[in-house]
Amino acid sequence: MNTLEGQPAPAFALPGSDGRSYSTAGLRGQIVVLYFYPKDDTPGCTKEACGFRDLNAEIAKTGAVVLGVSRDSHESHQQFLGKYQLPFVLLTDADTAVHRAYGAWGPKVSYGKETEGVIRSTVIIGPDGKISKHWPTVQDAGAHPADVLAELTKMVHA
Repeated sequence: MNTLEGQPAPAFALPGSDGRSYSTAGLRGQIVVLYFYPKDDTPGCTKEACGFRDLNAEIAKTGAVVLGVSRDSHESHQQFLGKYQLPFVLLTDADTAVHRAYGAWGPKVSYGKETEGVIRSTVIIGPDGKISKHWPTVQDAGAHPADVLAELTKMVHA
């Protein structure tokens, strides 16, 4: 996947775990961390989500909001949020249209076998609605939230 950096964030409107709808238009003017992950309550996804949870206060100081995106249902999100006390909203993209728009769906190698599915990736959308940072593939789910925080800190102090 080529980088999306510098491009306008692809438009989306998705239901959130808090019962509200989230859209690019509604989020304009904010710094948004949009992270795509394969499945609620699986080992890598839990490490990543808990990393964002543990750094939430530091991320909030940068003015950014974190939104996780997966194909999971509202009910699944509720269980995942409650089990790990996640302080951010999870969005449901059941038909993968938003995943595809952000390059977070496609061929990948899983356990040595090529399949099609969710590609763990993240974008930071700036207040202007453009993608300021894109991680097309996240290799280390546990370490990734700290990388995002470092990038947010650079943005704020630039």
